[in-house]
Amino acid sequence: MAKTAPFSGYEFMIAWRYLRARRTEGGVSIMTWISLVGITLAVFALIATLAVRAGFRAELVDTILGANAHVSVLSQGEIDDNGLNIKGFLDYDAIEARLLVIQGVSRAAPLVRGQVMVTAGDAAFGADIYGMRAEDLKTIPRIGTSAENSYGDIEAYGRGIAMGSQLAQELGITVGDKVRLIAPSGVKTAFGSSPRVKAYEVSYIFTAGRWDIDRTRIYMPFDEAQSYFNREGRADEIEVMVTDPEMIDAYALQVSEAAGPTAYLWSWRDSSGAYLRALTIEDNVMFIIMSILVLIASLNIVSGLIMLVKNKGRDIGILRTMGLTEGSIMRVFFLCGAFTGTVGTLLGVILGCLFAIYIDQIFSFVNAVSGGGVWDPSIRGIYELPARLQANDVLSAVVLSLGLSFVITLFPARKAARMNPVEALRYE
Repeated sequence: MAKTAPFSGYEFMIAWRYLRARRTEGGVSIMTWISLVGITLAVFALIATLAVRAGFRAELVDTILGANAHVSVLSQGEIDDNGLNIKGFLDYDAIEARLLVIQGVSRAAPLVRGQVMVTAGDAAFGADIYGMRAEDLKTIPRIGTSAENSYGDIEAYGRGIAMGSQLAQELGITVGDKVRLIAPSGVKTAFGSSPRVKAYEVSYIFTAGRWDIDRTRIYMPFDEAQSYFNREGRADEIEVMVTDPEMIDAYALQVSEAAGPTAYLWSWRDSSGAYLRALTIEDNVMFIIMSILVLIASLNIVSGLIMLVKNKGRDIGILRTMGLTEGSIMRVFFLCGAFTGTVGTLLGVILGCLFAIYIDQIFSFVNAVSGGGVWDPSIRGIYELPARLQANDVLSAVVLSLGLSFVITLFPARKAARMNPVEALRYE
């Protein structure tokens, strides 16, 4: 027989005929279907997991960066005219101006921080007060004028306060209602400080996308916060945002020099870095676990090929006596396994991508069937299960699945190629 090129047409033809084997020939086609379904589901699960992982991380980071300072400039204390060490910044306007000159700094705003008890009717909850100017509040991406799912008139913020939607919901109030704020350290008297109680109208209700922010945060006009918390003439910190938050460490030296010798920095990585590192470890572990699932599914191909080789022993002997080389026999059975792995991978990619694209509808259906409460934002922080398809994740799943399918197929294919044709035909 003339020597032919590897993977010639007749090798594909023989492999295709073996894949379509009838049930009377040992049920090989059933094993092929089982292998195909196994690979499909494993690749689908891997891509869906990677998409949800990427979406959750991206949404979490976006809510952190969109509602919080990328770096907070804090003070170790300054000496006032009386020689007293005063916490906070006395020259916050000058520091703000110096920070805005730095290339890459998109926003700088003085801030007064405090904690209060907020009450409305019989309801009472703790809240964090952020004293901020109206023009600065508008520039916060997830809270200002560009924020979604927020209501009320942000232009009326100077005449009232802005409150998170979850806190407003639990208090049972809406825009135009009044709440009382109670601070433990308020009016200073001859007998000490007494709690300060003051009523404010809610002029704006925002939804930042993070449950812990929407449940605890209230914004108050800067001048009013200075008076309310006895911070006249000073700011507790300066909130800074940059154009590239991922490179926040590159801004540290310039920001520190502009803020002065008594300042120190606290970046978003300092506050959330440990949690993000934990997510990274969890992501890597999940990828390993899902890879093992793909490996287990790929082993079904080996089972099917071993049955195929056993049932096709006579055919292998005939093909060898007709002149087919060991390499041709090996490629025939390799094509049988590779075809199953390739088709299963392709179907898994399609299902995984569709899951990521229509995850909102799928999640809504699951939530409706289960009676609601599947996703608890108070535990997970964000309000919905996000998914984000990334080319690298899909490519990783495809390479992993095809690589495993091709590699494990070599062992039964090699066994078929080394079968002695005389032994295969002895009892025929």
